[in-house]
Amino acid sequence: MAFSSFKTIGEVLKAFQVTYTDANFISELAFTVSDYFREDLELMMRDAVVNNSEFAICENLIYPVLKEVWKTYRSKFILWGHKSLNYDENLSGFPEYILANRSPLGKVVFDKPYFILVEAKQDDFSTGWAQCLAEMIASQRLHGEDDIVLFGIVSNGDAWQFGKLKADKFTKNIIFYNIYELDKLFAVVNFIFQQCELQLNNLVAV
Repeated sequence: MAFSSFKTIGEVLKAFQVTYTDANFISELAFTVSDYFREDLELMMRDAVVNNSEFAICENLIYPVLKEVWKTYRSKFILWGHKSLNYDENLSGFPEYILANRSPLGKVVFDKPYFILVEAKQDDFSTGWAQCLAEMIASQRLHGEDDIVLFGIVSNGDAWQFGKLKADKFTKNIIFYNIYELDKLFAVVNFIFQQCELQLNNLVAV
């Protein structure tokens, strides 16, 4: 079953026996946003058509934010776009973006995922979270680690929502963020990257 077959988060919770909680777990970790990035984003939002399609939203609003933070963590992680994610016939598909640790075999080798981003197509966050959670479960199983925390992001380009999955417990952050408060958004995305890095370092240390 493709990830896109799931339309509500309740379907995923029932199918994989995962419990759901609303709680604020996100912290803000300051990130310096360059003047160039601010000016370029403002220019694009003012003069370009940035949201006329799903691809435009990904390329113009979502990916630039992820890429800017990823640069700091690029020695540890690869940011994959529209990469196939397959665990079995019930968990397969193409998330918009996956952060996976950098394989010792080289950057072209896909390794274990740490966070998933799904676009909320047509502003449908309910379906977006259903697909994102299914993808997080697939990522968890690919890890084979019970205590690993997988992070999920669902965004329509403007609003950004965050969740995490540990074992069979999914937590959705109550507060969401938006691209118009750029410093806060970057601080939150930076926090997610840092949490992924801390987990990776712990696994490597073991």
